[in-house]
Amino acid sequence: MNIQVLSVVDLILAGLLVLALGVVQLLLGLGLLRSLVWGSIRMVLQLLLVGLVLKSLFAVANLGWITLMALVMLLLASYEVIARQKRPIKGWRGYGIGLVSMGVTAAIITLFTLLIVVQPKPWYTPQYAIPLLGMILGNTMTGIGLALNHLTQTAWSSRVQIEARLLMGQTARAATRELRADALRAGLIPTLNMLAAAGLISLPGMMTGQILAGAPPMEAVRYQILIMLLITAATGFGSMLAVHLGSLRLFDGRDRLRLDRLGG
Repeated sequence: MNIQVLSVVDLILAGLLVLALGVVQLLLGLGLLRSLVWGSIRMVLQLLLVGLVLKSLFAVANLGWITLMALVMLLLASYEVIARQKRPIKGWRGYGIGLVSMGVTAAIITLFTLLIVVQPKPWYTPQYAIPLLGMILGNTMTGIGLALNHLTQTAWSSRVQIEARLLMGQTARAATRELRADALRAGLIPTLNMLAAAGLISLPGMMTGQILAGAPPMEAVRYQILIMLLITAATGFGSMLAVHLGSLRLFDGRDRLRLDRLGG
């Protein structure tokens, strides 16, 4: 089966649908036309740039360049986590929490998959390593961002209750037990929805792409199951680590609530 090649005209036709949506939003007075147009343009430019980089990377297949791209992806994802927070943790520590939470989980799970599960030759084959890392990072970034946002916002709005528990003699960990559980639950909601909807309500992106490319449906299904299990594990462990590190930053060594460490 040959892959249907998309022309520039095909992409422009799809873009006209988004433009039509923006015009309708404008007529309704929602003020989203600029965001839709700018977001679409940014997406196209980013993907074209990534396509050129991947083309060169696939041709070279050098571990050093692959590692460099992985680090760039991780740094950008860590920035996005903080940029989406309403009350982010101030300073380099806030950025570091996202960086460590995603870096540790994404690196371990990606290496586990490449070395033990998929086993491409060589193990750092960019056609496997980069897309796999990208899918794990993208979903982990969303989960960690939601978890941290819930943690800091709820800590701010519930500061009276938290301080009352501290005055009653509870430790910082005990006073924020429910808060941390709720934050972790918030971070996992998109992943749980993804698991529940897969196959029944939606066909996941990787599976759809493989089928369109001519892969046998059952082979595409197996790869999609693998990816979704990896995403679930990475998002869960990453969110747990982020909530743990974030909650530590909310208190000082004497278990005093330090909301002055939050921005917004």
